[in-house]
Amino acid sequence: MAVYVLDKTGKPLMPCSEKRARLLLERSRARVHRLLPFVIRLTDRRQADCTLQPLALKLDPGSRFTSMALVRRQGRRVSVLSLLELIHRGAAIRQALLQRAAFRRRRRSANLRYRAPRFDNRTRPAGWLPPSLRHRLDTSLAWVARLRRWAPIASLAVERVKFDLQALQNPGIVGIEYQQGTLQGYEVREYLLEKWGRRCAYCGTEQVPLEVEHIVPRSAGGSDRVSNLTLACRTCNQNKGNRPLEVFLARQPLRLARIMAQAKAPLRDAAAVNATRNALFASLLATGLSVEAGSGGQTKFNRRRLGLPKSHALDAVCVGEVEAVAGWQRPTLAIRATGRGEYQRTRLTAHGFPRGYLTRRKRHFGFQTGDRVHAVVPTGKKAGVHRGRVAVRQTGSFNIQTAGGVVQGIGHRHCHLVQRADGYGYSLQSFDSAQLEKEAARAGAR
Repeated sequence: MAVYVLDKTGKPLMPCSEKRARLLLERSRARVHRLLPFVIRLTDRRQADCTLQPLALKLDPGSRFTSMALVRRQGRRVSVLSLLELIHRGAAIRQALLQRAAFRRRRRSANLRYRAPRFDNRTRPAGWLPPSLRHRLDTSLAWVARLRRWAPIASLAVERVKFDLQALQNPGIVGIEYQQGTLQGYEVREYLLEKWGRRCAYCGTEQVPLEVEHIVPRSAGGSDRVSNLTLACRTCNQNKGNRPLEVFLARQPLRLARIMAQAKAPLRDAAAVNATRNALFASLLATGLSVEAGSGGQTKFNRRRLGLPKSHALDAVCVGEVEAVAGWQRPTLAIRATGRGEYQRTRLTAHGFPRGYLTRRKRHFGFQTGDRVHAVVPTGKKAGVHRGRVAVRQTGSFNIQTAGGVVQGIGHRHCHLVQRADGYGYSLQSFDSAQLEKEAARAGAR
């Protein structure tokens, strides 16, 4: 990966190769400014003494991922310098808010016999987004701002895609059918009775009372759209509970395949992208840089024409006008949004009762959960060198999340701080060159 470079005053310079960064550090001409992503700071140069080339940051926003590619432009030819993949935590935010709402309802029902409705008192400003969608927007803009501090970015490019939700469910829809919709002339229950043959979708029982059932449970992010609804008898509904359909019908693969084929694909990811596309584009325009907007079809055309394999990061490289790409065989830095902790100071059982209390202080022995540490254990069962994110305890016995798994029971005296927690976890995804060459050749043949 390219190494980000700052001058002696902290202003961004052109990124350099790993070999050049190593030589600068060995000759004491630079110091390590940040470990992940790796940033060095020169001690003998200023930005005015250096020549800067035009760099562009390309974004491919999505519901669960936002891919970024830092490239050097030479007309319509681009050279890839760095690939990043930002992994959002919108689903975790939504689940936490649902849990908080459930706790609030229980407190109110337990303490108050009646409470006047206050729905009309709650107003939302223009451009309001749900917290899970606001997180996607804020984290993407935060990383755009970070990369602008580390590299001389002169322009931006974003895939401003818009999904046709009705066409995703019914590819043959045309004309007036867009206005009529799926439930034209039906009530929801009548539509489901006709769609599923007036029988239980799980056991096939007829002539029994049927209940509306969510294929993807609401607790797992399922929506109330008719594409996620089916009919089930009371016995099957209770037996399934909030389990995924694949688990409930694990011993009935044929029935599982039939239900999945009859039900439509969930559209929550496409709806999330549609809801944030305009807000992201407006925020990028507010940076003052020139912003190029591309379409999803253009990105796919560029990727196939250039013979690049399918990946989130390489999709970002192909956003906008691109004629040729060089240096795309680079590892991708996966950036997972982990958050900065919780206000809730208890752990709960499956029934919502507290099973333990967390300490009021988040930092113990100079470490905080999420810090990256380097631990050298000389003896014992855990002897060896461990690197990764740490989870602290008041007792001083820490857990370290390494690339190979969680190592438990590491004493705090063996840990050395590498980088403070910043709300993100980092991992490097290396490319298999041989496999990528085969995929690129196959894509070029198509």
